[in-house]
Amino acid sequence: MDYVKLGASGLKVSRLCMGCMSFGSPERGRPWTLTEEQSRPLIKAALEAGVNFFDTANVYALGSSEEITGKALKDFAKRDEVVLATKVHGAMGPGPNQHGLSRKAIFQEIDASLRRLGTDYVDLYQIHRFDPETPMEETLEAIHDVVKAGKARYLGASSMHAWQFAQMLALSERRGWTRFVSMQNHYNLIYREEEREMMGLCRAEGIGVVPWSPVARGLLTRPWGEDQTSRARTDAFAAKLYAATKESDRQVVDRVEALSKKRGLPMAQIALAWVLGKSPVSAPILGVTKAGHLKDGLAALSVQLSKEEVEHLEEPYVPHAVAGFE
Repeated sequence: MDYVKLGASGLKVSRLCMGCMSFGSPERGRPWTLTEEQSRPLIKAALEAGVNFFDTANVYALGSSEEITGKALKDFAKRDEVVLATKVHGAMGPGPNQHGLSRKAIFQEIDASLRRLGTDYVDLYQIHRFDPETPMEETLEAIHDVVKAGKARYLGASSMHAWQFAQMLALSERRGWTRFVSMQNHYNLIYREEEREMMGLCRAEGIGVVPWSPVARGLLTRPWGEDQTSRARTDAFAAKLYAATKESDRQVVDRVEALSKKRGLPMAQIALAWVLGKSPVSAPILGVTKAGHLKDGLAALSVQLSKEEVEHLEEPYVPHAVAGFE
């Protein structure tokens, strides 16, 4: 396993991040959510392969993802050997202060996340989405205070407009508050809108990029039109992200399929290798529900695409509407 610095920070993470959204209580999550018994072998296998970076969120299966992830990491690894990340923003109850990025919500949610994770601190605390209802100053000072209280080591952000992120970075610097070190954004071969501004901003500002859905919720792992997995059939968020499928999307998938046949590699490895080759990507988030998903992710670390192959994969792309900010 290779390890890289997360952006310009000194924090070193594995080149793959294990996404823990698929772990949790099915009663509190989605139909395809894995139980604790099903999740633990996958987490253990990732650790044994050298993965040290694990990403979850308070809202995943209403906290049960954090519970399962925290317990497994405590059983299978030493706390100082892993980089544990979680997120705040999503609704954790019906109350008006049980969602968003107000000072009240952030303070109550970091404590709740730490209880569920069974740890005194998280390595990376991320704002899951931009909150237009809360002043930036309030959010940024609150997460700075979380760091100063020793409850988080680093701060990260997730999907938003580049101008919003730029404002936040500038405001943090102006006020002397803890700066973001990472951006978790929607980025893959059939959704490349982040290349317009966000990727360039992150390069310029020394921000590590941790893309979510690097294989487009599985669309880039199977031939176009092939039967969907049970997750794909029941993942409402994926349906929203890729509802407006384009002819260009099919062409991209076809080219991934053709290259996978030419190289004798699974399509998932081709799609992941493309993301891994992009700057300033630190570690794509790999959603794992089967051992084969982890195997493909690990194998992709050794796949090198030529300049010509990359250009061939990218050539059919056309602009898409922004997706993933909600």
